[in-house]
Amino acid sequence: SNGLSEFVTNASMSIVGLVYNFQLLKYVGNDGIAAYGVIMYVAFIFTGVFLGYSMGIMPVVGYNFGADNHRELRSLFHKSLLLIGIGGIILTATAIVTAIPLARIFVGYDIGLLALTSNAFRLYALSFLVTGFNQFGTAFFTGLNNGFVSGGLSFSRTMIFEIGCVLILPAVFEINGIWLSITYAELMTLVLTSICFFVFKPKYHY
Repeated sequence: SNGLSEFVTNASMSIVGLVYNFQLLKYVGNDGIAAYGVIMYVAFIFTGVFLGYSMGIMPVVGYNFGADNHRELRSLFHKSLLLIGIGGIILTATAIVTAIPLARIFVGYDIGLLALTSNAFRLYALSFLVTGFNQFGTAFFTGLNNGFVSGGLSFSRTMIFEIGCVLILPAVFEINGIWLSITYAELMTLVLTSICFFVFKPKYHY
């Protein structure tokens, strides 16, 4: 049960991808599907930094929690938030600056598709400012042996917020609404994650 969040995150990727493809076919067509595929490949390079840190810090959180080392757990929590915040700014800026060269690797053969993909990736990259905090939040609660909260955050992030945004935002912002869906979903998840951090702080003493 404590690994529920990781299961939900991986299992939901297929469902979220289907919804994205459905909306992209509706608003853009085949070029939208191609652009989304490129973004998924490239974005993982950036989000993988947060994922790697979160997975790596999880056993450290669990160790200090089990040892009742509240001082070290508190230090780990605050330092992690600082590192993730700085990393988010650096990765977002890097993604925006390198959007065209990265897109050209995959779709440099088509000027129109290159413009669509690079613009889409710049919008998608705004989510890097936030996503690290949410990935850390789910890993942190898993490390604290609270699979219920961790799984709830993962389920809300993907199956509720992201799918909801992908279905609703295009009606307001058209194609840009699809690329911005992940950012809006991450922002809503951040609010929920922050509430969980605040509510469970007295219990875990971080």
